[in-house]
Amino acid sequence: MDGTTLYAVDGGIARITLNRPGARNALNDQMIGELLDALDRAKHDDGVRVIVLTGAGDRAFCAGADLDGLGRDGMGVNDVRDSAPFRLFTAFPALGKPIIARLAGHAVAGGLGLAAACDLVIAADDVKLATPEVNVGLWPMMIMAIINRNVAPKHAFKLYYTGSRITAAEGREIGLVTEVVPRADLDARVDELAGVIASKSPLGLRRGRDAFFAIEGRPLEDQVAYLLSELVELAGTEDAKEGITAFLENRPPDFRGR
Repeated sequence: MDGTTLYAVDGGIARITLNRPGARNALNDQMIGELLDALDRAKHDDGVRVIVLTGAGDRAFCAGADLDGLGRDGMGVNDVRDSAPFRLFTAFPALGKPIIARLAGHAVAGGLGLAAACDLVIAADDVKLATPEVNVGLWPMMIMAIINRNVAPKHAFKLYYTGSRITAAEGREIGLVTEVVPRADLDARVDELAGVIASKSPLGLRRGRDAFFAIEGRPLEDQVAYLLSELVELAGTEDAKEGITAFLENRPPDFRGR
């Protein structure tokens, strides 16, 4: 895949790269379309077990919407559910596969929302994060739905009210970042983590990840009932039986995704 988004698969890991470094990997219509295609491609490729999302270069992971190159799709359409930004941010829960954000550059505005939409975020220690929309009279309306799932209200309001940049370490403290590593160690740590996850049962990962999102907002009793039924079904799969057998035989499991 060429253009504003690059796609490559190696060892069960799909790497999706936002490829507009000259524009700080800002999202325009073309990039959103290509990114949606890449995510869908990884979702339906049985050979892909983990997805890594990153930005080209070290300047920015993603600077959010390209105000010059992004159309008014999502602002003037009759149904915002038809808009590209809506389809992009709602695609992540339905991926069925773990996704890791690799931050070698700053993540601001919609770019921070894009990173927060990933399951795990690994950031270089000199990366900065921000929601600067308030500085131009706007508000991080859409990405607030993503960030609020990761950050407590008092921390979220500080981001939204001030528009100030915070460090990756501060992002980790408030729940936006999973790990912060020295820049020189970023690729090795992302590869290590992706490799560990890729070694697990793809069926177990998918069913567990889907359940994580499915129970959101449900009463406790409904959550427990749903999760118990999912556990019973998962325990009957070939992968679960292989995993238990391998544990008892003290050997690595051979997961087949069945």
